[in-house]
Amino acid sequence: MILTVTLNPSLDYIQVLPCLRPGTLNRSETEQIRPGGKGINVSLVLHALGAETKATGFAGGFTGRELSRLVEASGVGNCFVPVDAVTRINVKLIHGEETEINASGPQITEENVCALEQIISALDKGDVLVLSGAVPSSLPKDIYYRLGKAGKEKGVPIAVDTSGEALIKTLPLQPFLIKPNQYELSELLHMPVTSPQEAKLAALRFCEMGARNVLCSMGKMGAVFVGEKHAPLFCRAPEGLLIHSVGAGDSMLAGFLAGFLQTENKTEAFLESVAAGSATAYSPWLAEKELVQTLRESLSDVEYL
Repeated sequence: MILTVTLNPSLDYIQVLPCLRPGTLNRSETEQIRPGGKGINVSLVLHALGAETKATGFAGGFTGRELSRLVEASGVGNCFVPVDAVTRINVKLIHGEETEINASGPQITEENVCALEQIISALDKGDVLVLSGAVPSSLPKDIYYRLGKAGKEKGVPIAVDTSGEALIKTLPLQPFLIKPNQYELSELLHMPVTSPQEAKLAALRFCEMGARNVLCSMGKMGAVFVGEKHAPLFCRAPEGLLIHSVGAGDSMLAGFLAGFLQTENKTEAFLESVAAGSATAYSPWLAEKELVQTLRESLSDVEYL
């Protein structure tokens, strides 16, 4: 079972408008409410790909109850830690381009964190822990190290998809997988990452710092994989019509984990990750299994870097 952690999940309220006129009344054409959060996205795609998964994190109030209901209705079990304040609502206004208004989220207490640690401590060998998303302002930057340590003590592999100091602080845990994008690699290492070769060099630096495997997403170019005892790989993204990129990185992470758990082959897992990320980019929301399989079959062989 793959347990995903989302520290600051949301309800995403999406409104499509013909245009947006600031300072006056605007009326939407369509509205939709979806569960939001990187770890939740990972669980939803894992479920679509047939992997066993459960989502956790912090949720509270009527919005937290609705978040849990929507996740459950999507087929993903969840065990969110209840908090006193309400789960945030993020507003997405689509009007030719997209305007986002993201709320800050509830305050998280030490008692809440301890409850989440207990959930992680119930994991067993054969399970996987995914720590994904930004760290809310009410928590310290080393929170993922603390939660990851609870997982490592149970002997479970850890996958991390966050940025900045929060990512750096997890590297002493020697996570099984980290999934930065090219811009995050560039920012953290103060070096250009504009080509697969540069991404490989940056990923190798992270391996030296403790990461066992690095999956670097590069948008429409594709992705680079650098792993322990494995030759660095590059895969070009399959052709398709870009609808949006939100959740594509989360889908890559889900694709890799689902592929690796099924085949125990990192090359196959890498190809599955590229197909899953692209499937989300070419879909109205998150990837569905049928499109992932179609894109996976269209991928050419990987290139060795």
